[in-house]
Amino acid sequence: MFTTRILAFSSSRAGNSGYLEPTVPVIKKFITSSEKNIAFIPFASTDNNYEEYASKVRIGLKDLSLHIHLVLPDKAKSTIEKSDVIMVGGGNTFKLIHDIYELKLLDLIRNKVNNGAAYIGWSAGSNILSATIGTTNDMPIIEPRSFNALGLLPFQINPHYFNQKTEGFNGETRDQRLEEFLAINPGISIVGLPEGTGLHIENDSVKYFGEETGILFQNFETNIIKKEINTGADLSFLL
Repeated sequence: MFTTRILAFSSSRAGNSGYLEPTVPVIKKFITSSEKNIAFIPFASTDNNYEEYASKVRIGLKDLSLHIHLVLPDKAKSTIEKSDVIMVGGGNTFKLIHDIYELKLLDLIRNKVNNGAAYIGWSAGSNILSATIGTTNDMPIIEPRSFNALGLLPFQINPHYFNQKTEGFNGETRDQRLEEFLAINPGISIVGLPEGTGLHIENDSVKYFGEETGILFQNFETNIIKKEINTGADLSFLL
């Protein structure tokens, strides 16, 4: 029997922290001694300087003694197939899912995780865990084949969650945007993850971590309910 193990971080930083600094203690507890072979997927990057991106990740996680192998387009499938852990970085979610479709990696990633490979993602890398990328904050800078994502989680994630109404600003707030999604997609829950927070999923368990308060959005009989999520909260009922 395989165990589904996922870390979904809101972001690579929290406040003025260093790159990936908040993730290090969490990943250290998450990764087992036999899971040192990491396939890093960089396709959310828009400048396509994937080597530089991978170097940045290796430096950020240097204290964990991981073997981080960069997933490049010409060897993407073989690198992922040989990995113990799939790691997906942040950037633009539309670019990420576009490239995943172009390289025919969606089913491969999904099957690897369903068959026991651990998954670690932040920002865009967390967005694609849900059924759709419809709750990303990113601009649609490129048109992917589909908005459908990995579907490893039955609820949506909104990384970098931050809701603020500024005086004199007449555009929609983050909450209003997420409520629009719920109006069109009733019955689907959304977890708003502020920076520095995340979700730890293990089989039928979902735990919220981080010092900031998250928000759970749900639509019941056309009534949108918002509930605060505190650190350590058990969200397993969303599965």
